[in-house]
Amino acid sequence: MARRRYKHSEKKVGASPGTLVYVGQEIDYKTTIRRIDYNEADYTIETVKKLALCTRPSEASPLVSWLDVDGIHEPQVVERIGQQYQLHPLLLEDVMNSQQKPKVEEYDGSYLFVTLKMLYFTKSGQELEHEHLSFVLGKNYLISFQEERKADLFQPILDRIQASAGKTRRNGSDYLLYALLDLVVDHYFVVLDSIGEKLEILENSIIEQVASQQTLTRLYTLKRELTLMRKLVWPVREIVNRILLEESDLIRPATIPFLRDLYDHVVQVLDSIDSYRELATGLLDVYLSTLSNRMNAVMKTLTIFSAIFMPLTFIVGVYGMNFDNMPELHTRNGYYVVLLIMVVLTVLMIIYFRRRKWF
Repeated sequence: MARRRYKHSEKKVGASPGTLVYVGQEIDYKTTIRRIDYNEADYTIETVKKLALCTRPSEASPLVSWLDVDGIHEPQVVERIGQQYQLHPLLLEDVMNSQQKPKVEEYDGSYLFVTLKMLYFTKSGQELEHEHLSFVLGKNYLISFQEERKADLFQPILDRIQASAGKTRRNGSDYLLYALLDLVVDHYFVVLDSIGEKLEILENSIIEQVASQQTLTRLYTLKRELTLMRKLVWPVREIVNRILLEESDLIRPATIPFLRDLYDHVVQVLDSIDSYRELATGLLDVYLSTLSNRMNAVMKTLTIFSAIFMPLTFIVGVYGMNFDNMPELHTRNGYYVVLLIMVVLTVLMIIYFRRRKWF
C-alpha cells in the first residue's frame, strides 16, 4: 500500500473555521471544470474557461446541470464556485481537505453535501490508492469535486449521458448523485476482487508449502489494506442510510429504491471485507504454524543425528586419551572391533528410532 505524503500548510494552523487551505498531495496542474447540462431530449458538454460562467442554474430550469471540478488544490477556484452557488465555507473547507472522513450534511434543506473516497489499485496492481471525492446536490444541479486528474473517474456516467442510455437522462440531479455513488461502490467490488485473487494465490502457496518471507510481507500488506478499506467504506453505509432516513426534499421518491439497492451493495462490500480480513488472519496463522512445523522437523532431524553420534563421540573420546595403561590400545584387532561396535550401535539406534516413529 502506498504511503501518501500530504502537504499540511502552516496557514491551516490557527486559522479560523472555513479558511480554505488545501490539504493533500502536491499537484502541479491547473484545475479543469466541465459543465454538462442535459435532459431526456438533449445534452451539452463544455469546458469552463472562466469562473464567471460557473453560475448556479435557475430552479425553474428544465435541465439538470452537472459541474464537474477536476482538482481541489486551488483555493481561489473552490472559493469562487462556492460564491456562485452560495455554499457554506465549512463545506468548501471539507472539499479541500483530502483527509476529511466520509460524511453527509444537509444545509438548510437547500443543498446536500456528501464526501467519500474512491478506492483503486495502481497500474502495477500492488498498491491501493484512494482519492478524495465530494458532491453538492441541489434542486436541479450537482457539483462534483475530484482530487486528481490522473484518470477521469466519472467517464462511465458521462458516456451514459452522451449515449442517452439507461435512466440518467430521464431523471434529476438526485439520480445523478446516486449514479456517481454507485460508480464508487462498484470500484469497491473491483478492489475486493483483486484482493480476493491475491489471497487465493497466497493460500495456494501456503498449502503447497512454497511460502517464503515475502508471503508474510504480502499477508501483512493485504491486512493493512483491508483495514484501511473498512475504515473508508464503513462511513459510506451511514451516508446512504442517513440520506434514506432523513427524507430530504432533494431526493425524489423515485430515487429511493435505487438508494436502497446501493445500501445493500455497501453492506455486501463490508461483509466481504470482514470475510477477507478473517481469511487473511487465518492464512497468517496457518503460515506461522507451517513455519513452526518446519522448524520442529529440522530440530527433530538434528536431534536424531545428535543422539546417534553422541555415544560414538563418547567412544572415540575415551580411546583418544592415549593413556599407557589402556590395554585396548595394544590389541591387534582393537581398531576393527571398536569400529564394528560403533556400526552395530548406530544400526540399533536407527532401528529403535524407526520403531518409535521418530522419523
